[in-house]
Order: sequence, then C-alpha cells, then structure tokens
Amino acid sequence: MANGRRIAATVAGLALACMLASNVAGAEEFVTRYTSTAAKNCRTVKVSRPGEGEWSVLQCPGIAGLLVLVTEDDLRMTVSVGRTRAAAEKEPAASQSFSPFNNINDTLEWRSVKDAAAPFAIIQRWMLSDQQNTDRNGRPLPVGLMVVTRLSPVCHVAYVDVKANTDPNVLARQAADASARTFDCKDKAAIVGQRGRAIELAGR
Repeated sequence: MANGRRIAATVAGLALACMLASNVAGAEEFVTRYTSTAAKNCRTVKVSRPGEGEWSVLQCPGIAGLLVLVTEDDLRMTVSVGRTRAAAEKEPAASQSFSPFNNINDTLEWRSVKDAAAPFAIIQRWMLSDQQNTDRNGRPLPVGLMVVTRLSPVCHVAYVDVKANTDPNVLARQAADASARTFDCKDKAAIVGQRGRAIELAGR
C-alpha cells in the first residue's frame, strides 16, 4: 500500500511537472510577499506545563487578515493558517509534519494572483534531521525540503527536495501557482522535481 501511495505521488508530481512546462507564460501574474515565523516576531499562545513534555504554540502575523500557527511538539513542527487560531487548529496542515525531527526556516512566502484579495498558498523551507548522516561532532545533518501549502482549506500540496534540484524555490512557486488552488486535501502531496534524501526522509 505504501509503495502504491509513493508511486501515485510520483506520478502526480510528474503530471504536475508536465503541466508546469506547458503553462502559457503570462496567463496570470503572480506576486510574492514575505512574513516571518521567527519566535521574536510571534506570540506564544500555548506552552506545556511541567510533566507534559515540551511543546509550544506560536501565533505569527500573516497577510490579508490571516494568521500563522506554528506548533512544536517533540522537536517536530506543524504550520497552519487561518483567520483565527481556532480555525487554523482545525485545518489538515495542523497535523501534517514528518517523522524525523524537523524545524522550519523563519521566512514564509505567500503566493497570490496580482490584485487578488487573498493569497492562495504559502511556501516554506523545512529542515529534516538526518540521523544516518552526521557532522564531525556527531550531530545529525539537516536536509532541506520545500513545502507548498494551499490555503482554504490548508494542507500540504507539494514537496521539493532542496539539494536534488538546481532551483527548488522556482519549482515550489511553479507548483503553488499551478495546483494549489485546485488541490484536493484528501490526496497525497506531489513530489516535484528530482527525488533526493529529503524526499526519502519525508517518507515519500
């Protein structure tokens, strides 16, 4: 079953790549805005008590009336978006993370159609902990994965392996622009571009 899902996600990624290649340039004009999920720019809204393990929830500023909810639990992150904290907590993305320990880059990219009232996707770089490959001090090496997330509903749309692809940021934007608005959150996120260690660590 796992192999079937992996093949389906790969096929979906290949189909998406073909669609990206065939898109007519200039059909729509897309714009990018940036916000930060750095702790200094966010507000802690929940935190664990003694004996509960270590977890926390940060509420970070977004755009167009949206807020970003960043949860860290057992050294693993989730990122969700909503107009309220309660709404963000109910989105599929609020439970989407990866098995390896991971963290997120502070920079959050928002994709919109020019002059549209609201964005349709976010893009963020995640770093997955590679326990099988360590630095000279024995610490696991971080491996980069671009995560494309659709908005309303909020869920992972596509993954791009940072090291395996020459320009992962461009691939992530293309994936967001081509498929985020129509992606079915019941489907597995597509793998766009070449597969590498990050995709392997992500369990895909």
